[in-house]
Amino acid sequence: MSFSKAKRRQRIHWRIRAKIKGTASRPRLSVYRSNRDIYCQAIDDVNGHTLFSASSREAGVPRDIKPVDRAKQVGQLIAERAKTHNIETVVFDRSGYLYHGRVRALAEGAREGGLKF
Repeated sequence: MSFSKAKRRQRIHWRIRAKIKGTASRPRLSVYRSNRDIYCQAIDDVNGHTLFSASSREAGVPRDIKPVDRAKQVGQLIAERAKTHNIETVVFDRSGYLYHGRVRALAEGAREGGLKF
């Protein structure tokens, strides 16, 4: 029996989440990709708190550029916020999405901003 695309992504996401865990000093950088926007947040799984977040819907991210370029700017924005919280390393959680396109651009933008993963 074949699964729908969403169910398949959910199963991959569960498999990824079974292996990684974020802490306060090295949070999990979780990515959510909708059809229009991209969101990411740094999560401390030990305490169950979101430390900070960024999305392409914020005022600092222009809407008139390509979605891949917007995702890269979101990655740079999340890296800036990590620096204000004195965080240099994160665990990247692609949430079952392929490491390609907007997800990859977000990761590369975060790396350019100074995050290590």
